[in-house]
Amino acid sequence: MLLPCLLLAACASLQRDPLRADGTPSTPIGSVQGHGAASPLIGQRLVVEGTVTAALIGENDRFVGWFVQDGGDDDEASSDALFVPAAADVSLHTGDRVRVIGRVLELDTGRGSHLTALDPEAARVLGPGRTETLVLDAPPADWSRYEGMRIGIGRALTLADTDDIAQDGRALVAFDGPLWQPGERAAPGSEAARAIAADNARRRLWLDDGRIVGAPALDAGVLPSGYAQARSGSTLEGVEGVLDARDGGWRLQLTATPTLHAATREPAPQAGDASDLRIAAFNLENLFNGDGRGAGFPTPRGARDAVEYQRQQAKLIATIQGLKPDIAALMELENDGYGPDSTLAQLVEGLRRDGGDWRYVATCQLPCAADARGPGNDQIRVGLIYRADRVAPRGAAVTLPGGPFDSGSRVPLAQAFVALRRGRPAGPAFTVAANHFKSKGCGQQAQGADRDAGDGAACWNALRTESARRLDAWLKTDPAHSGSDLAVILGDLNAYAEEEPVRTLKDAGWRDAFVVAKVARPYSYVYKGELGRLDHALLSPSLATRLRGAVEWHINADEPLSAGYRAGADGPWRSSDHDPLLLAFRLVTAR
Repeated sequence: MLLPCLLLAACASLQRDPLRADGTPSTPIGSVQGHGAASPLIGQRLVVEGTVTAALIGENDRFVGWFVQDGGDDDEASSDALFVPAAADVSLHTGDRVRVIGRVLELDTGRGSHLTALDPEAARVLGPGRTETLVLDAPPADWSRYEGMRIGIGRALTLADTDDIAQDGRALVAFDGPLWQPGERAAPGSEAARAIAADNARRRLWLDDGRIVGAPALDAGVLPSGYAQARSGSTLEGVEGVLDARDGGWRLQLTATPTLHAATREPAPQAGDASDLRIAAFNLENLFNGDGRGAGFPTPRGARDAVEYQRQQAKLIATIQGLKPDIAALMELENDGYGPDSTLAQLVEGLRRDGGDWRYVATCQLPCAADARGPGNDQIRVGLIYRADRVAPRGAAVTLPGGPFDSGSRVPLAQAFVALRRGRPAGPAFTVAANHFKSKGCGQQAQGADRDAGDGAACWNALRTESARRLDAWLKTDPAHSGSDLAVILGDLNAYAEEEPVRTLKDAGWRDAFVVAKVARPYSYVYKGELGRLDHALLSPSLATRLRGAVEWHINADEPLSAGYRAGADGPWRSSDHDPLLLAFRLVTAR
């Protein structure tokens, strides 16, 4: 009776493992991949042989599995690898040469991405495998030609976006240096802008750590030491992995640890000399202080509790102290009045504790009424602060309500100042205008000309452009009664340098301070790995002749989230998501 039992066991084994009885020749993986967007063999049951080059691990059964690559079929137009999703009765190991039977499918991996895959019924290990690494020195015209294959990059790649490293081990990199926002260099919708966008798409590539869902292994595995702390602009050499398609983009699942060359942090900026007047602009990224007495958290924006608020304020104070401005225009301040519990008053008090006779500009007669707010009724506002030992306000502050500033762009705030020397006026009066135009986010309310036109300018471009027109017309009336034509527009205009709102101001005669100062490739913000300027300094022609220097302090836009206040980090680094700018002017009369 023993023999029949053994035979029955053998039959059962053959049913569980069809490869034991199957003499079907293997199909070249290149034939499975084909030349089109999808496999020409979808739904067919077939056998492939190849080497397991990488495993994707994680918590999502649908997206974990293995990449298998064969020796090629001399067809350079098709990939020689495919994906084998995990299955209950299949266990593969990197480096094994395997024979797999299953049905061909196109696996939807999110946001329009898909992988040609073999849904496995069974697999057998044939022995140790070997796969050559294909080295690329430039981005290919068509990444799909290499889908699933083992790829090495023969040159340094530039880190473009690091925000996802700490959460899931993913980072955006670029061939041939940084990526630029098309609207920073060309008018939206123009052929030049489309060419920049196409070049960005060609040069971008995601690097991943081989984990699908779940926190990355930052202290082990394939990620280099210091990766989560690396700034944008750092470079990686020796990049090697398997090409995956996921979430709308191509990504290399790393199989070896690359060498990281970390970009260094910049020292505090120098602009002009000690005799020059220094003016800064800085988006604070939602500085809210609860009720101003340690409670009232969480607020609609910013810090989630009092501890985070104290860290955030300390980082912002460190930034302003590092800039050493005489005047600073601020954006994204909580609009909570001017009393001692207000966010603005507490920021100034913190600056005073660290030295300097700091004051703030109010839109009401100090001491203001308890319910005084503004400028505007938005949750956030702009503000102006200054050192009373270096400059003095001339007259009252003025604002520009109405039109696009009633709903959308924040109400502009302008104040005339005069430089001081030994406590006395020592130069001509000049006007500083703080601004924050409507953001690019669409939401549900953008209508008509404010809808996204698909040209890269995003939503609310018409409202921002109208904001620019009104701001220009207003400032040309000398609303702050400076008595001079010396004026500077500062702030987050939520438009890149060649977009219509900024071009409207430049066409009206305002001069870009960074062009006047001949600064090469300025930027203040990184969005989806692309550099550009949302934060601007535009000068009246007469003030442009007095400009002595312009600089951006790149302490925020390039920094990872791990350097921010929510992560408990100290210093000015990642105090905001925008970089501050600093200008120096010859506005102090020598005596």
